[in-house]
Amino acid sequence: MPKTMFKLDLSKPMEGQAHPGHNRWHPDIPAAFSVNPGTAFRMECKEWTDGQIQNNDSPNDVRDVNLERVHVLSGPVYVNGAKPGDLLVVDILDIGAFQEYEWGFNGIFAKENGGSFLVDHFPEAQKSIWDFEGIYTTSRHVPGVKFAGIIHPGLIGVAPSLELLNEWNRREEALKATNPDREPPLANLPTPESAVLGTLKGADFDRVAKEGARTVPPRENGGNCDIKNLSKGSRIFFPVFVDGAKLSVGDLHFSQGDGEITFCGGIEMSGWIDLKVDVIKGGMEKYMIKNNPVFKPGPVDPLYTDFLVFEGVSVDEKDGKQHYLDANIAYRRACLNAIDYLKTLGYTGEQAYMLLSSAPVEGHVAGIVDIPNACCTVALPTQIFEKDIMPK
Repeated sequence: MPKTMFKLDLSKPMEGQAHPGHNRWHPDIPAAFSVNPGTAFRMECKEWTDGQIQNNDSPNDVRDVNLERVHVLSGPVYVNGAKPGDLLVVDILDIGAFQEYEWGFNGIFAKENGGSFLVDHFPEAQKSIWDFEGIYTTSRHVPGVKFAGIIHPGLIGVAPSLELLNEWNRREEALKATNPDREPPLANLPTPESAVLGTLKGADFDRVAKEGARTVPPRENGGNCDIKNLSKGSRIFFPVFVDGAKLSVGDLHFSQGDGEITFCGGIEMSGWIDLKVDVIKGGMEKYMIKNNPVFKPGPVDPLYTDFLVFEGVSVDEKDGKQHYLDANIAYRRACLNAIDYLKTLGYTGEQAYMLLSSAPVEGHVAGIVDIPNACCTVALPTQIFEKDIMPK
């Protein structure tokens, strides 16, 4: 087993750890430890809300969650010899849940506090708890299903340069300014509230807390991409923007459907991850991997082969307005069509919504060229259900 280089006490908040992690992106956040290329190591991770969600039947903790707190990340890791322009190669060797915390949660955020992909249809908070048994999970809140998880880090990425950080903040501020009072907001801008910044203190803490980018969206550094197939056996190639790359990881999921549509979205869990790092000198220019990471999926995937597939096209369900090749609307329509069908099987809309976000559902852009309608699909594995769900 690789040596544990980032260890946590799950009973304490992130800033109370022996070496705190962080919940903002900034090049000046100090590294938690350093490793040489070719080194394998283990990192422990708290679930993304830093312990705010409890294993109970009330959705109030999801309703009232402090979203300035998320995501609490483990790291950064300084990789010796990594320089801007290089590629950082990260192998996910293994990943799992803590034995004493073999459960996770999914939730629908309230419209006024985070929202979700289908927020106009599901504006109120809801929660489902999922219990783990080996590779399988079940929920007392979404009965009648059992499926194998694809455990993966929802968030893994490297530190931005100061120039890249400033560009993130510039473009996201401009977007939010187009509709500053929207709920949920168009972007989450830097805020010092609830910031955790490793070992920074004093004036340095105050400066970085005001400048640091929120970890909510994916960006050029990787970050919160929520790719369910980025699991054990995967290899990721990250552009390096700062000395040492400063790799961080967190937001572990036991399972997730493509799109993580409830936002509190996969089956969120605390756990551990084993990584191995290496460096390709000058790799950004050599392989033209400059703007976003590239990855090779691992060989681990639940063997579900029978699906019921729901289609959606880019016609707004609220007013019937035709949109031009809008994949966002098409995917939303596919999800809503799947939810309507699951309601005929006895599930509430909220249960169906959380199931689509938690189970190994496959989402695809089926067509993006046939004007005016984009077509997206949501494929629901039929084998996860205790009963036959096919139309008869």
